[in-house]
Amino acid sequence: MSYEFLLFETIGKIAIITLNRHHVLNALSEGLVQDLGTVLERCEENPEIHCIILTGSKKAFSAGLDIQEMQDKAYSEVYLKRIIQELEKVGACRKPLIAAVSGYVLGGGCEIAMMCDIIIASETAQFGQPEVAIGTLPGAGGTQRLVRAVGKAKAMDMCLTDRLMDAHEAERTGLVSRVVPVAQLHEESLKVAEKIAAYSLPVVLMIKEALKEAFETSLREGLKFESERFLFSFSLEDQKEGMAAFLDKRPAVFKGK
Repeated sequence: MSYEFLLFETIGKIAIITLNRHHVLNALSEGLVQDLGTVLERCEENPEIHCIILTGSKKAFSAGLDIQEMQDKAYSEVYLKRIIQELEKVGACRKPLIAAVSGYVLGGGCEIAMMCDIIIASETAQFGQPEVAIGTLPGAGGTQRLVRAVGKAKAMDMCLTDRLMDAHEAERTGLVSRVVPVAQLHEESLKVAEKIAAYSLPVVLMIKEALKEAFETSLREGLKFESERFLFSFSLEDQKEGMAAFLDKRPAVFKGK
């Protein structure tokens, strides 16, 4: 697969997607957003891909929407182009998504990172929703996901004052899963992806679905969803293999069935 605004490669069961507009800090143009939606759909359809890493450059994961491209657009243009809906394909992806971020993670870039399941940040990462400074507000979940991730007070501070949050504060507040030196970001992300990809894909997908249910619904609904998926797992060959391997004190060999 080749794309105009992305780099794509696979390593075993892992897909690595790299935003590739480095000259403009990976600003999210219409073309890049469309490429991202397309590549994620193809990853979803490919049974050989079990986990996806989404990354950028050392200087920026993404500094947000391309302001030069968006500045003069009318409401009808923005609405009809469905840029936000295309971005939501990141959040809708069923397979595990790891955001490996360095440098600026701003605006739409921060929103994309929050749509991913795990954020691994280098020590240089800076997170922010600075839309207030350009006369607008977050439009792809920035206010909604951020407040759930870091709490009302931190989210208000970031969105109303355009304050940036560094990687270590982001880890303390729960926005980021782990922080590593810049030189170790790729290696650490790959290590996490390989661990996830080695497990049963149906089980991994069900775990992700259950965790998203907890994030988006009530406790009662979440518990019901979890219980149903837990019972369903006993219909899988992988469940039998996993428990047999545990009792035999050997590594499990999952087949995705």
